[in-house]
Amino acid sequence: MDTISAFARRVGLTPSALRFYDDCGVLRPAHVDPDSGYRYYSPEQERDATLLRTLRKAELPLADITTVLTGTPAQARTVLATHARRLRARADAAQAAVETALRLVSGRAHVDSTVGGAELASAIRQVTPAVADSEEFPQLRCVLLECSASDLRLVATDRYRLTVRELVPHAVCGAPARALVPADALVDAAPWALRHDAVRLIIEDTGAHLVAMDTASDEASDTVPLPTHDGDYPDYRALLDALEPFTCRVVTDRSALLEALTASRDPSYVPLHADGDTLHVGGVTVPAVCSRTARLAFDAAVLARPWKPGWDRTCCWRSPPMTGPWSSARPIRAVSPRW
Repeated sequence: MDTISAFARRVGLTPSALRFYDDCGVLRPAHVDPDSGYRYYSPEQERDATLLRTLRKAELPLADITTVLTGTPAQARTVLATHARRLRARADAAQAAVETALRLVSGRAHVDSTVGGAELASAIRQVTPAVADSEEFPQLRCVLLECSASDLRLVATDRYRLTVRELVPHAVCGAPARALVPADALVDAAPWALRHDAVRLIIEDTGAHLVAMDTASDEASDTVPLPTHDGDYPDYRALLDALEPFTCRVVTDRSALLEALTASRDPSYVPLHADGDTLHVGGVTVPAVCSRTARLAFDAAVLARPWKPGWDRTCCWRSPPMTGPWSSARPIRAVSPRW
């Protein structure tokens, strides 16, 4: 058996801590010399002592530690699961308090969302083609950036096409916020973001900017300011809520579809016929996976930038996973009685 000092060094505890745990009845020594009072510990106690040290680091109360050490595995799992929920609730409350303090100190709205640099660059590439070309509505030449605790959403629309990309942030601090950023500024920032593992998007009342993170040290290494626009943006969420459930889903290769559109004999009118494992685009057949048979007529510009107004029904498609991009367009008319 080991003396208390030797055992303490082996398990990563101090002799005074072992005496305390003995007094509390959490970890008794294997033997106590009746004359000197010296405590001795056996090798079989190393596991319990190491587990005890780990549980104390996790801030588990002594009463619960005793249950974990002496109870059944099922009892131990129950105690640890309950403590984990308690810690998460405490952490959430602390984070909310810090966010409130940040707003009080700064006196302005502030959100700080960290996402992958490559993911942000990809999202920018996917949504910016949907912004408007016209100068009539300057806000539609912007991308809406929406930050919340659960996602960073990029939204672009020209009123007739809508593209959305959702990113899951690595970390978020602050209250939900949004900013309108000119698409050109985001396109210019995309190559910069691609060079960094992680990028922070910071939105304040005074503007927005991107900060590159050095993942090895978590220190800011570079900053890109983003101009913002003050105009109102369409309530795209109301549009999405009003969409009817889809009745047909077609999955096909994008390049093959664009080639078929280019080969269309009538550039102003393209009939689509979804049937089994093929999609007929005008006079061209494209391999596809179709959930049901359907016919639809599109202006060719709907499936290739830019898309134009004048259509009276909505067709929506979405690419997996749920954090991936999805787009909405309006067809000229539904040829099939159900679409």
